Amino acid sequence: MAEPVYRRVVIKLSGEYLAGTQSCGIDQSTVDRLAGELIAAQKLGTEIAVVVGGGNIVRGLEVSLRGISRPTGDTMGMLATVMNCLALEAAIERKGALARTLSAFVMPEISELFTRSATHKYLAEGRIVLLGGGTGNPFFTTDTTAVLRAAEIGAQAVLKATNVDGIYSADPKKDPSARRFDRLSHSEAIEGGYKVMDATAFALARETSLPIIVFSIAEPGSIGAILRRTGRGTVVAG
Repeated sequence: MAEPVYRRVVIKLSGEYLAGTQSCGIDQSTVDRLAGELIAAQKLGTEIAVVVGGGNIVRGLEVSLRGISRPTGDTMGMLATVMNCLALEAAIERKGALARTLSAFVMPEISELFTRSATHKYLAEGRIVLLGGGTGNPFFTTDTTAVLRAAEIGAQAVLKATNVDGIYSADPKKDPSARRFDRLSHSEAIEGGYKVMDATAFALARETSLPIIVFSIAEPGSIGAILRRTGRGTVVAG
């Protein structure tokens, strides 16, 4: 079996994916499967931190459109990401592996505060580190959080888990003629307006020289395959 090419990565999981086939909430079978995928990938020898979205519970932008201020709505969304991290942490530990949730918010009864030193410590202990609370500030997505945290902790890549196996010229579920890209530069990803990540995340990745690999989490073993560069996805780099 090929060795992983990355020593440390940040994996970005969408909150919506945690809902499974439900319209919202947390689907336990999906969370359990993701926990198993993360544990299997870590066993390859890569240190893994995970940023999870909160869209399965509440999306700050949508809440703000209904009359709540955008900062308040975004804070609600960031708290939802902590809930998702705790669910994933529990699933990982039920499977016999070690995990730790760190949050951008001070909430000592619930989770430890995110710091670079704490993240390095828990990764070195062999824990899968779950990073909740977004950046701790409104107006920033969890995509941007994933790139920011990757730069902060010295990760070598951001793995963006989606429902499709890379970046396409159009939505492949709506346009059968959509072209899939094997590789794009950060600038090409921004200029193309591809919705798989927001422009701020791509711009920060360009500034920090971090590759982003977009792949389908629906495929069993896909995280490990991406780590070994045998999986199918789009690399955004350079």
